[in-house]
Amino acid sequence: MADPAFLFVCLGNICRSPLAEAAFCAAAADAGVAVLADSAGIGGWHAGEPPDRRSIAVAARHGIDITGLRARQVTREDFDRFDHILALDPQNLTDLRRIAPAGGHARLRLLLDAVPGWEGRAVDDPYYGGPEGFDRTWDEVRAAAGRLVEELVQTR
Repeated sequence: MADPAFLFVCLGNICRSPLAEAAFCAAAADAGVAVLADSAGIGGWHAGEPPDRRSIAVAARHGIDITGLRARQVTREDFDRFDHILALDPQNLTDLRRIAPAGGHARLRLLLDAVPGWEGRAVDDPYYGGPEGFDRTWDEVRAAAGRLVEELVQTR
């Protein structure tokens, strides 16, 4: 059986989704669970760029190097390549549903739906704020990543 594949999606793939990918990979590694993970953006404005320097800094404070990640735009192929596509806010989820091809097998949902009591919530977009917003984003994606890994462990 192939490792479960997860795609984390935000607007431009330089702030929230790279942090979600990093938090998820770290949580899976800590639990000894093999996964495939990637992140992408609804838009392609930042394609090829590294994560925002503030995302890099918050990940580094948690012992994770995301400097090698590069932004990319969601593709139609992603809906077959990934088992789970997790949107970081409701608008991203609406956009994903709009562009999803018929017959794609990926399960679409909000990332924070994984955390009891946080269903329907958006991961705060820290782009236009200061570094404290990136810390809050990290806390949110880390909590969701831990719950996603717990779900994987329970279903194995």
